[in-house]
Amino acid sequence: MTTTPIETTATPAAVTGTEVFIPLNKLKKHPANARKTPHSEASIETKAASIHAKGILQNLVVEPELDAEGAASGFYLVSIGEGRRLAQLLRVKRKQIKKTEAIRCVIDTVNDASEISLDENVTREDLSPADQFERFRELAETRGWGAEEIAARFGVSAHVVRQRMRLGAVSPKLMQVYRDGGLTLEQLMAFAIVDDPARQEQVFENLSWNKDPSTIRRDLTRMHIAAMDRRAIFVGAEAYTEAGGVILRDLFTEDRGGFYEDAGLLDRLVVEKLEGIAESVKAGEGWKWASVHIDYPHGNGLRRTYPHPVALSAEDEAAYAAAQGEYDALTEQYDRADELPDEVDHRFGELEAEIERIDALRHAYDADEIARGGVFVILSHDGEARIERGFIRAEDEKPEPEDDAGGDGGSVVDGVRVNGDGEIIEDGDRDEDGNAVSALETEDEDAGDAGKPLSDLLIRDLTSHRTLGLRLALGVQPDMALIAVTHALAAQTFYRGVDAACLEIRPTSSYLASHADGIEDTAAGKALADRHAGWAADMPRDAADLWGFVAGLDNASVMALFGHCASLTVDAVKQPWEKKPHAHAAADKLATAVALDMSAQWTPTVRTYLGRVTKAHILAAVREAVSDGAAERIAGLKKTEMADAAEQLLAGTGWLPAVMRTARPAGLDERQADDAFQIAAE
Repeated sequence: MTTTPIETTATPAAVTGTEVFIPLNKLKKHPANARKTPHSEASIETKAASIHAKGILQNLVVEPELDAEGAASGFYLVSIGEGRRLAQLLRVKRKQIKKTEAIRCVIDTVNDASEISLDENVTREDLSPADQFERFRELAETRGWGAEEIAARFGVSAHVVRQRMRLGAVSPKLMQVYRDGGLTLEQLMAFAIVDDPARQEQVFENLSWNKDPSTIRRDLTRMHIAAMDRRAIFVGAEAYTEAGGVILRDLFTEDRGGFYEDAGLLDRLVVEKLEGIAESVKAGEGWKWASVHIDYPHGNGLRRTYPHPVALSAEDEAAYAAAQGEYDALTEQYDRADELPDEVDHRFGELEAEIERIDALRHAYDADEIARGGVFVILSHDGEARIERGFIRAEDEKPEPEDDAGGDGGSVVDGVRVNGDGEIIEDGDRDEDGNAVSALETEDEDAGDAGKPLSDLLIRDLTSHRTLGLRLALGVQPDMALIAVTHALAAQTFYRGVDAACLEIRPTSSYLASHADGIEDTAAGKALADRHAGWAADMPRDAADLWGFVAGLDNASVMALFGHCASLTVDAVKQPWEKKPHAHAAADKLATAVALDMSAQWTPTVRTYLGRVTKAHILAAVREAVSDGAAERIAGLKKTEMADAAEQLLAGTGWLPAVMRTARPAGLDERQADDAFQIAAE
């Protein structure tokens, strides 16, 4: 083959096989080119980057353009290499070359232009993807090029280069399986989430029939921590990596921050950060101890105290009055304003903060409780530190005061009650044979000793009659019965271990966290805990003062306290081994009576429901809540993808599983029932 330089104004002899250099602006697309579908912009970008880095590696094939009379026009028609011509024109546009840049071409006036154009695209075989992946990896390892430099030389994004390099690092054994058709590209991508070939091979060998990519990723990251985990959120990626931790990134799916490889390191960092917060709280507030836990230490067995109402100082009262007065004045002044001026909005924020600060001073722990008590610093479900105060350990409890009755109560020795001097005390008087005798039989003997206590037998007898009288009287005074029941419930709810109530009512509260993990950290769980803490803060310190506290409440407050204490005893949990049809039926009736709407508290998500049921259940939910068409659109997805899609479709629909639904009150139409539910929710 000969090479002939061509002047921009000359037309060479059309000798087939001649290699010539033709100015770019003298080249045109051949009308007989087989490719009618235009080259994509991405394809042109790739070719332009490659040519810029390495030059044109393949000659263009051209033939002279002839006019109607058969004379050469001075232009050449490109039969093969139209994409490279367009790439060079893009480089002209970017000022990288001139439009007269000489392009190396080969003249062909013998072959049919349409046929050779088709032949170039039909008879070639693309490089195997596996070979691409490994070659990209080699470029990085042998040339020392980074992803950005490789990307620039091949006209692809740096992200694509990183993906191919990651795939090139997959175990050679698995790469061969992929070449042989034993793995799909999606499955190979799933294995690439980790860089450990041995781990990849181990998971591959242990795969069952289910080789779904999501299953492969799950098995590979089983020992890792997702970036959305509360521990990872609490510590943060920067602190974790600074401590030497490695975050695995899935370059092929949305990994939401990756996976933290070292769970032990992450837990240690969590504990260290919690300990720092605990020390700060302990030192700043004066507690005797502070203990940190990643999970709440349920069943700790410690008595808990709550802050008590305290009077504000004169200075704080004045500050509160001033802040509230200014807040009310501003509210009245700008009540009808569509938008607040920036300085006014800022002032509202300052006043709200001041009011909240002073309000917080209205309740405080007793200094003695702080000196004897401690705090738990815990990691909450949302990745924030949660501080729970006021726990008293057994060894820090105050000793119970000793009986100061002068020994009259005595003690029991060999079955006989004696006083401090060893003298026998009546326990229901007994005769010489040890048999009990009536008080009348010993009346003469006891005469003149009116200060002697009554016998236990007599006291039991008398108080039995008094109990009967109380039952009879309380049964016809429902208002007082409400106070008595509320007192009994509150005594056992807020004063554990203290017998402060005379009603034989024993409230029990099922521990829901043992049935549903994380339930206490939900919005409803926090609302209940806040309500309980609010009442606990109002309780008198001494259980002996509880009756006066309850009796002194107005009717609405008594009802509210009664409702709170009663609510803690509700148990509608269904256990597989329990057979309580009547109890569960009563729970359904209670739900209807209180117009319970669980859609305001619970949402079907992948974590709470969709990831824990079958595909049939997911489709049924979408079909019921959205439409048949929506269900059909996701029916062909894998389980994981289907659950994710269903979560989006069900959002805001208010759909609930049948076991969580509330029957509408009987006798109400749909509109009236909705109104009743709305009133209950408010």
